[in-house]
Amino acid sequence: MQERFLIVDDDPTFTRVLARAMTRRGYDVCVARHVEEAVQKAQATPPDLATVDLKMEGPSGLTLLPELRALNPQMKILVLTGYASIATTVDAIKSGADNYLPKPADADQILRALGVDQETPTQETEIPEQPMSVNRLEWEHIHKVLHEHDGNISATARALGMHRRTLQRKLSKHPVRR
Repeated sequence: MQERFLIVDDDPTFTRVLARAMTRRGYDVCVARHVEEAVQKAQATPPDLATVDLKMEGPSGLTLLPELRALNPQMKILVLTGYASIATTVDAIKSGADNYLPKPADADQILRALGVDQETPTQETEIPEQPMSVNRLEWEHIHKVLHEHDGNISATARALGMHRRTLQRKLSKHPVRR
């Protein structure tokens, strides 16, 4: 029996490419564009594997994780996002994800992150050949502290010892590449 693979993402190009790649690898692929559609499709036939985009139109992909986990506790769930940070990684794992991967990611990277192509579990973190840049480390630290202060900009600025406007300027920038 084919394993069922659910792709939850609002990017039509990404879902089309990923669905085609997973179908070629022998999976029965189902695509949902938002959380409500994903719940309906998962309830009809619970998937074995799932990728869930973090930021979509409507509710966050994080809201979907407990529902997917309840439908099939053995399901392997990977959160994908273009806005990766330590804080969102922690939230995803606490909400029920097995792993977390920043976009862009190809089908092989996704399967490795889900532990499908590996003989050993994916719990071991690979050490990158090139460490994160100082700017990326700063960006991740700011988001971690912001998360710890429940999104309160003033409290975060005080905790980081910087002016509130400086913090807002740094937060308005896109994530820094590694």
